[in-house]
Amino acid sequence: MARFGLPDIDFVNRDPSEIEAEMVTKFEEKTGIHLTDADPRRKFIQTVVYALSLAYNRIDYTAKQNSLAYAEDDFLDHIGNKKGVSRLEPKPAECIVRYELNPIQNMVIPKGHRVSYGNELFFETIQETLVPENAEYVDVKVQCTEPGPIGNGFLPGQINNIVDPIPFVVKAYNITTTSGGTDWEDDDPYAERIRQSPERYSTAGPEGAYIFYAKTADQRIVDVAVESPSDGVVEIIVLLENGELPDQTVLDRITEICNDKTVRPLTDKVIVRPPDVVSYDIQLTYYVSREKANVLTDIQTQIQAAVSEYAVWQKSKLGRWVDPSELVARVKAAGASRCFVQAPASFIEVKKTQVAKENMIALTFGGLTDD
Repeated sequence: MARFGLPDIDFVNRDPSEIEAEMVTKFEEKTGIHLTDADPRRKFIQTVVYALSLAYNRIDYTAKQNSLAYAEDDFLDHIGNKKGVSRLEPKPAECIVRYELNPIQNMVIPKGHRVSYGNELFFETIQETLVPENAEYVDVKVQCTEPGPIGNGFLPGQINNIVDPIPFVVKAYNITTTSGGTDWEDDDPYAERIRQSPERYSTAGPEGAYIFYAKTADQRIVDVAVESPSDGVVEIIVLLENGELPDQTVLDRITEICNDKTVRPLTDKVIVRPPDVVSYDIQLTYYVSREKANVLTDIQTQIQAAVSEYAVWQKSKLGRWVDPSELVARVKAAGASRCFVQAPASFIEVKKTQVAKENMIALTFGGLTDD
């Protein structure tokens, strides 16, 4: 399926039945012989058609891999390379570790010093940290030794095992939740960044350039809005996949990238922040046709899944208005014959710097009805 809302196209005709019909028609025109389905010559043509359809599929696939709307995997990497846009590589999770100590002289927490969660996952300091004499503690940034999301989600205090003992260090433990670990960038967001890449060539600080550079900070970023609330001030609002709000690690990465002297015009003051949240409740009553009573349990499961998918869809884009009709459509598509939405009762306006997130979800089965 083509990206960016473009229509699907075929570079060659790949339908075997159409290819066979064309070949049989041409054979009969040239020879004057009618080919029945059992004719050996018809079977030979069908063999040729099979080989041609395989070749045509490969030709069509090859042509599409040269188009940004269709390219995937290594083919997409080559298109990105032409534009000077690389696929975002896996990043390790990060957090802040507090070292409690009792030094009798100046000491150093070396770069690469390791702490761990049990004996399963290891984190190491990113840079050397000088500890002054008589300091009671020092906070140091660490990152997981394994890139990817495996290091995400460890709560404060869970990373508390000192792997490499250091004199005068009493204990070490994380004081922030680990976050920021990501896998390789997926094809669709990578293709979108390639499409937006010409925006970066402007030196006037356009909205598109800030969006492009912000998305290079983290693979989980699904939407970016840029506002200028006052002269010389640029606000970059960022939303992560599944409606998650960015933590400080992500915000710091974006701030560093967008404040680079090759990116930010001298007159811009860049502020990076999460979106404001517009909360809403989901409360509805649904009915199921009596004819489907034998599959009622399956339908109820599908309706619950549809409402959950709606909630994720709603919070996956900045500025997406809360639309009860979209909720009704999804619930009916899941098998409900009727659906009455008590909340949200009407459209809820959401600004482009805001995201709508569900608060409470309450589904009520109203019973079986006659269509």
